[in-house]
Amino acid sequence: MTDTSINNSNEIDNTEKIDSKDSEKQPKWYVVHTYTGYENRVKDKIQMMIDNEQNPDIIDVTVPEEEYVEVKNESKKLKTRKLFPGYVMVKMNITNRSWYIIRNTQGVTGFVGPDSKPVPLTKREVMKFGIKEDKPVVNIDIKVGDNVNIIQGPFEDSVAEVKEVDLEKQTIKAFIEMFGRDTIIDLGFEDIEKI
Repeated sequence: MTDTSINNSNEIDNTEKIDSKDSEKQPKWYVVHTYTGYENRVKDKIQMMIDNEQNPDIIDVTVPEEEYVEVKNESKKLKTRKLFPGYVMVKMNITNRSWYIIRNTQGVTGFVGPDSKPVPLTKREVMKFGIKEDKPVVNIDIKVGDNVNIIQGPFEDSVAEVKEVDLEKQTIKAFIEMFGRDTIIDLGFEDIEKI
């Protein structure tokens, strides 16, 4: 009996440690399975929790949809439909508390993953499913002709000369010397710093 209670207390301690480590990570998108037809109700309930700040580890929620044109009696109507009926995407840090809150939301049947353990979506899957990520706005004072240092990506620690600045998209076109020739590349504001 004593050995079992010791093992149980160690398991509790381990889950608490996992909790604190997970809360330090960047939030990721997870897929939650719902009853078909309950997607928007589940989304609204989770959104209310986010708006009321009931749990800071739950960041965002969405039901991926697509627009399509329906032709009926020679008239066209623009409509929307769910890409994945029965599923809702939630951006969150997985902790025991956030997992419990989402798992016990009315209409939710569980997380998508082995043994209902949440598995985060990859960046490619997030883009493929049409989930719009809010990019942080980067303010940088650069103009055409300036030199910038590339701080991340395949050309890291290289210097590039700015040829075009797109403030709306927060990108630049710049020349970089590659194989003895000037080559134009696209860079995001988050990839560069002014010299």
